[in-house]
Amino acid sequence: MHDTVWFEIQGTPAVSIASSEFVTAATAQADALGMPDAQRVFVAHPIQDATDDEMREKANDIVSEIMSALTV
Repeated sequence: MHDTVWFEIQGTPAVSIASSEFVTAATAQADALGMPDAQRVFVAHPIQDATDDEMREKANDIVSEIMSALTV
């Protein structure tokens, strides 16, 4: 979230991408950083034991969300 907020303050659209396990933490960080509307997209959890092909599928599943978040 820190990087997303920093880029947004600089005027560059940004979106945080994290595992769905971190929804609450990302919301808390965005609030604490003073940018509760910071864009974020979550990939299905878990990811630590996912194969490369599974990670590609997870990434493909959120591409449209990422693009939407960057063009808000």
